[in-house]
Amino acid sequence: MVVVAIPIFNGFTALDAIGPYEVLHRIPGVRVEFVSETAGLYLADDGHLRVEAPVCFEQVPSPDVLVVPGGPVKNLPLTNKAFLDYIVKVHKTSLYTTSVCTGALLLGAAGILHGLKGTTHWAAFDNLASYGVTPVHQRYIRQGKIIMSAGVSAGIDSNLEVAALLADETMAKAVQLAIEYDPQPPFDSGSVGKASKEVVDLARKITAALPSLQNQ
Repeated sequence: MVVVAIPIFNGFTALDAIGPYEVLHRIPGVRVEFVSETAGLYLADDGHLRVEAPVCFEQVPSPDVLVVPGGPVKNLPLTNKAFLDYIVKVHKTSLYTTSVCTGALLLGAAGILHGLKGTTHWAAFDNLASYGVTPVHQRYIRQGKIIMSAGVSAGIDSNLEVAALLADETMAKAVQLAIEYDPQPPFDSGSVGKASKEVVDLARKITAALPSLQNQ
């Protein structure tokens, strides 16, 4: 049995965690666990949706795959010793250590990214660089066993790669079809390089307006 741990916290972005979950739990022989410092319900970044972490870090001490979701930077547990220690401990023995969106900043805060290229949400590139990482505009990037994805929905893409690594390409393609992941959005503004300044500014305001939930 391959165990995947997704550590959550108050203020995490739901799709950062649920996207990878929907991909990875469909692979035969894979079990996905939502974990946190203490078991319980955790608020997503809107302040209303709750997701349960039924087990704590100590109960899943050495998962095979770690998928660290992100959220608004103000909600990230960047100074939470237990959270960062868990990342460090798991990374020592994991097959793959991965992040979605600003989850890369948590990998950086844990000290495992220095000197690497990496990606995260476009609005957090400066934050990522502060951890000794060279930010790159890629949907996702793999370096050894570390895989980082860009913002939110990119976690589906990166975890289809993880699915292929854990099983094979045929299984990953079957999962992609099972979740009917065939994006055809009505607008072509899904990256900062394609969006107008008006859209970029509005996107920043939307993110800034999300509630502060770190201490909830």
